[in-house]
Amino acid sequence: MKIDYIEFSSPELAATKDFFAQAFGWTFNDYGPEYQELADAGVSGGIASGPLAPPLVILKTDDLEAALEKIRAAGAEITKTIFDFPGGRRFEFREPGGTEMAVWSER
Repeated sequence: MKIDYIEFSSPELAATKDFFAQAFGWTFNDYGPEYQELADAGVSGGIASGPLAPPLVILKTDDLEAALEKIRAAGAEITKTIFDFPGGRRFEFREPGGTEMAVWSER
């Protein structure tokens, strides 16, 4: 698996979007008041409206169930079981050192 996406969170989504645009020249795909996708930041990513949290590194796989079992067997704590979202499915986990991550697939 490879890193595919980085997701930021912000309790002030409009202010964060404006900052990224002014400071870095980034543009966005607008998915409504709760989510802005980074359009040209050099890596795929987005900003979700919500409580401030560390950026979430998201990996991509073709077999989500196999990835979940492999990650669980390696010692991760599954913090969100597989769920659907527009565009695919994903789960989230905490590796033994404490970093929160996620894995997604298109289906």
